[in-house]
Amino acid sequence: MSSALPSYAEAAALVARHAAALSRFRPAIERVDLLHAAGRVLAQPLVADTDQPPFSRSTRDGFACRADDANRHAPLVLAGAARAGDAPSGPLPPAAAWEIMTGAPVPSGADAVLMLEHVETARATVRLLPPRTVKPGENIVAQGVQARQGDPLLAPGVVLRPGQIALAAALGYAALDVFARPRVAILTTGDELVPIHATPAPGQIRNSNAPMLAALVAEAGGDPWLLPTAHDNPASLDAALAQALTADLLLISGGVSAGKFDLVEPALARLGATFHFTGVRIQPGKPTVFGELPVPSAKSVREQHRTKCFFGLPGNPVSSAVTFLLFAAPILAALTGIRETWPRFALARFAPPADRHAKPGLTRFLPAACTFGSDPQAAFVPWHGSGDLGALAASNCFLVVPEEAATLHPGDPVQILLP
Repeated sequence: MSSALPSYAEAAALVARHAAALSRFRPAIERVDLLHAAGRVLAQPLVADTDQPPFSRSTRDGFACRADDANRHAPLVLAGAARAGDAPSGPLPPAAAWEIMTGAPVPSGADAVLMLEHVETARATVRLLPPRTVKPGENIVAQGVQARQGDPLLAPGVVLRPGQIALAAALGYAALDVFARPRVAILTTGDELVPIHATPAPGQIRNSNAPMLAALVAEAGGDPWLLPTAHDNPASLDAALAQALTADLLLISGGVSAGKFDLVEPALARLGATFHFTGVRIQPGKPTVFGELPVPSAKSVREQHRTKCFFGLPGNPVSSAVTFLLFAAPILAALTGIRETWPRFALARFAPPADRHAKPGLTRFLPAACTFGSDPQAAFVPWHGSGDLGALAASNCFLVVPEEAATLHPGDPVQILLP
């Protein structure tokens, strides 16, 4: 690889190619109860067990009838009534109507439903008020219009959210086959790190990256595995990395810059790592490392055809969060079997009260707050560098400043990186 650092677009394209290669390998499958399937990735097609809907049903409270009869505006005799849950009834006699509730089956012979507010009733009759007319099929969802029995309705690779859970329930799936969550080893490094419950001594800080990365991994569909913090010496790093090799993906936080105690890259090299990039023209996150490690013992066909990806993420928390979303999340998505595209971007308008000047040369992903309404507007969150956890917590996205940008004006369209 050239010594020149790749641009964000170049690094993202390289990661995307590796993600596409990984996505060709089918993850392991496990069965879970439907009530515990939210957030999992579907591994089986969902197939209609009956026509959907299984009967023609009314979408309104009103009166089922023949449209031709109703459009004569003569009184129609009420011949029966149907509530939601009743068995389909009929046939509907000529010049008659059937009182019906929303969701109830439409009696055979009826082809329209009159809405309550469009009719007058008197002495067991109902009449459509002129000049209103009704069309065949109006206010009815016909049997099988959504799907026919045996039709596939949802393909594998979809994240199961409330809508998908509802569909599965309607089709009678009490349990679902889902892809197993890939195990993601999270290794934080640095002599300055102490556990969350500890009181830091002078020069020390609590380890915030480990729980943050674990949360990001879990949100993206992985199974986070927090390893003990590695010290800044080769023996500690070698032991930690040897343990992490059993995971499907390895995230290393810290130790990837060019300082005297940044020892991660040499430790990875000792394991036979292939480095695809060792820095990217972005801020924050410039020292990010991406590469692959040989699988130590190929126990399955899947392992025989691929290596294990790793990311060396900068130790500052904003940098770690940004680079996870930009680079690690697409690889993790491929390992989960998901068909969604990562990273996820959206469009908004730049919202500060004044122009924002940028220094060209790096693509910047800066903490921002976006109002996600009908007219999304994003403004930078004041921050004091990539270690500012307060700014990270106050943001709900990252505003993208392109590498070539010089000035952002209020109202300019901008891209935002979504968490």
